[in-house]
Amino acid sequence: MRLTDEGLKDRQVWLKQGYALPEFDRESLRQATLKTPRWIHFGAGNIFRAYPMMLMQKLLNAGLAAEGLIAAEGYDDEIVDKMLKPHDELNILVTLKASGSVEKTVIGSLAAALKLNPDSSDFTMLSNLFQQPSLQMASFTITEKGYRVSDENGEILPEISAEFNHQPQAARSYIGRVAALLYCRYKNGALPIAMVSMDNCSHNGEKLKKAIVTLAEGWVRSGQVEPGFLDYVQDEQRVSFPWTMIDKITPRPDPTIEERLRQDGLEQAEPIITSKHTYIAPFVNAEECEYLVIEDRFPNGRLPLEKAGVMFADRQTVEKVERMKVSTCLNPVHTGLAVFGCLLGFTKISDEMQDADLNQLANRIGRIEGLPVVTDPKILSPRQFLDEVLTLRIPNPFMPDTPQRIATDTSQKLGVRFGETVKAYLNENRPLSDLKAIPLVYAGWLRYLLGIDDQGQPMPISPDPLLDQLREHLTGIQLGQSEPQLDGVRSILKNSTIFGLDLEAAGLADLIEALFVAMLQAPGAVRKVLHEQLQ
Repeated sequence: MRLTDEGLKDRQVWLKQGYALPEFDRESLRQATLKTPRWIHFGAGNIFRAYPMMLMQKLLNAGLAAEGLIAAEGYDDEIVDKMLKPHDELNILVTLKASGSVEKTVIGSLAAALKLNPDSSDFTMLSNLFQQPSLQMASFTITEKGYRVSDENGEILPEISAEFNHQPQAARSYIGRVAALLYCRYKNGALPIAMVSMDNCSHNGEKLKKAIVTLAEGWVRSGQVEPGFLDYVQDEQRVSFPWTMIDKITPRPDPTIEERLRQDGLEQAEPIITSKHTYIAPFVNAEECEYLVIEDRFPNGRLPLEKAGVMFADRQTVEKVERMKVSTCLNPVHTGLAVFGCLLGFTKISDEMQDADLNQLANRIGRIEGLPVVTDPKILSPRQFLDEVLTLRIPNPFMPDTPQRIATDTSQKLGVRFGETVKAYLNENRPLSDLKAIPLVYAGWLRYLLGIDDQGQPMPISPDPLLDQLREHLTGIQLGQSEPQLDGVRSILKNSTIFGLDLEAAGLADLIEALFVAMLQAPGAVRKVLHEQLQ
C-alpha cells in the first residue's frame, strides 16, 4: 500500500483494511481547481491536513464542489518537497476515538501544494491564482505569531519596516508575501475576497487585518504602491477578515499509530523531522471532536461549508463562542490539570482524568464554578461542549498531550482562563466563597513556580516570558517552611496584568496564600491540600 495516486488505483486493498477513500476523480479536480480556484490555504501543517482538507473532501464526496484546495506553505518548504509532493498531495487522517477505535480516511482534496517562496516558480503561480475572479477565500493556520508586525510597545518590527523600502513583489516576511499577493489581486481589478484566519487565538481576523493594513500603510507611505491599495484592504465590502473559532487537537505523529498503519501494509509511513524541527508524517492523528465557527462575511461568495459541519454566525456570536471555550469550558480545565499534573508527576493529560482528585478538580472548574457565569453563544451548548471536554476529549488515551506542554506561558493565560470567571462572580454579587478550585489553581501555580514537585524533587518548569521575574518574587521560599516570607507572593497576586484583576482587592489573596503555604509543609502536601480543598 503506497500513498500515491498510483497506489490508490487498487482501491480494494485499501477498502479491505478499513480506509475510506476519495469518491471523486483527482485529475479532474486538479484541472478544475487551477482553472477556477476558490480556496487557497496558508500553512500546510497538521491542523490543515486534519480539518480544512477533510471539510473540502466532504463537499467533494457529496458533489457540492468541483474544485479542491490549494495549499501555500510559507514557513517550511520541506513540508511540500519531502512530504506532500512525494505522496501526490494525499494524506491519511487517523481519527482517534475515546472508545479506543480509530477511523482511517485517505484525503485527496488537495489539488496543489505550493511554496510561498519568492525565489520559487510557485510564487508566480500563486500570484496568478490570486488574480482569478473565482477565488473566494484565503484561509490561514500560521499560528498567532505569524500575524505579528509590532512589539509590545507598538513599534513596528525591523523585519516588517524593512519591507517598506521595496515593492511588494520583493517581500521577504511571511505576512509581507501574503500582502503582496493581495496587491496582485488589487492590480487585477480590486477583486473581492475573504481573508480567513483559522488560528486558535482570540479576535484572529482582527490580528490578520492589522498585519495586512500595516504592510499597506508602509508601502503607501514610502511610495511603493498607490493609496488605492490601502483603501482596498480596509474596505470590508471588498476584502473581509472574518473572525473564527477553531477547536481540534492534532498532536505530533504518534508512533503507535505509525505502527498500526504499517501493520495494515502501508509503506513509507514514518514521519520526518525537517531542518526547522517540524514533525510531519504521511498521516495525521487527531481527536474526533472538532468545532469551526466562522463570521459569515464573504464578499465574493463562499463554499457551502455548513454542509460539512462548519457553523456560520455573526461576529458577536463568534466572540461569545471563543469566550465560552477559553474562559469556561476547555482552557481553564486544561490549565488546572497542567499545573497539578506537573506537580504530581503526570506526563499525559488523559491519565490525570483517571485520578479521583484531578477528575474532581476538572469537573469543579468547569461544571460548578464556570457554568453558572458562562457566556452562552446559543449556537453551541456550553454544557454539551463541556461534557465532551470532560468525558471524551481530555480522557482520550489516544491523545498524547502533556501537562508540561499545556503549562507553557501560564502567566499569559490566567487572566482570560480564570480572571473572567472571578470578575463575573464579583459583577453578579455571587459569593467568592463558592470558588474552591480557582484559588486552588492559583496557589498550585505559585507552588509550581518553585520547580520542586510534590515528592520534593526538582522538576522542569515550562517556558514562560515572566518566569525569571516571577521566581525572583519567590526567592527564599522553600519546601518545609511553615511561615515563609510572602511579600513577593502578595505582589504577584496584586498584578492585574497576570490575573485580569487585583486578587487582593477582589478578596482572594488571603485564601490563595494560605493554600500556598499549606502546599509547602512537606512532600505530599500538594496532594493533601488538593484532596481536602475539594471535599
